[in-house]
Amino acid sequence: MSKWRSVTNCVTQGLVLALALFNIFVSNMDSGIDCTLSKFADDTKLCGAVNVLEGRDAIQRDLDRLERWACVNFMKVNKAKCKILHMGRGNAKHNYRLGGEWIESSPEGEDLGVLVDKKLNMTWQFALAAQKANHILGCIKRSVTSRSRKVILPLYSAPMGPHLEYYFQLWGP
Repeated sequence: MSKWRSVTNCVTQGLVLALALFNIFVSNMDSGIDCTLSKFADDTKLCGAVNVLEGRDAIQRDLDRLERWACVNFMKVNKAKCKILHMGRGNAKHNYRLGGEWIESSPEGEDLGVLVDKKLNMTWQFALAAQKANHILGCIKRSVTSRSRKVILPLYSAPMGPHLEYYFQLWGP
């Protein structure tokens, strides 16, 4: 039999169990859904192609199914966060509802921290990354008197390195 041993760092057991149970709980959310349903930690995306009216009807049916699933499972959908991103040329820009409320259309969307507009243009993402980098550099310049590259570069690279590496992989994998 093993002996008890103290643990100095770890992830709380209840937290891991809660995530596993939540994943099991939402595992049947996509049953009966015809369109593509993507589930993330705290986000769900429904995607579908609308070439003909049947595509529009399929998306609306799937939204109705998701609303019923949420009601049956005593979950609330934050309808204020629900947005439609119409993409492609000649898009008819159909309206959809979730429950009794119409879903607002948006010119851009965010997926896993990446901003994309209806033309799949990521210009805003580049601008936000540059703005964040300049913000951090400004903070360093205000708080550090030395302008030596040996001093500034590590201070700048520590917070910005992972951030920029993430976007570089995204922009040019």
